[in-house]
Amino acid sequence: MSEGRKFTVTVRPHGWQFEADAGRPLLASALAAGVILPSSCRNGTCRACLCLMESGQVHYTIEWPGLSADEKREGCILPCVACPDSDVVINSRFARRSE
Repeated sequence: MSEGRKFTVTVRPHGWQFEADAGRPLLASALAAGVILPSSCRNGTCRACLCLMESGQVHYTIEWPGLSADEKREGCILPCVACPDSDVVINSRFARRSE
């Protein structure tokens, strides 16, 4: 893993970018940068934050995030429990900026 490293996350279709620590979930890094991704439980079970990872690699803070095998194959991730291992591009059309 890449503990201590920082990566760039791009949120499509908006084109926003923020920096994410390797050991911190994408959702937490997004919130710190003023990008609000859909979320609810923040522990990988509710799936409110489900989005498509268009490129990059992540690891999970929990053993089995609430994704089906098909969703994993399609590139879906749960940003609330996914930490970046590289620069990442996600597609989250319901993301918004904090006011």
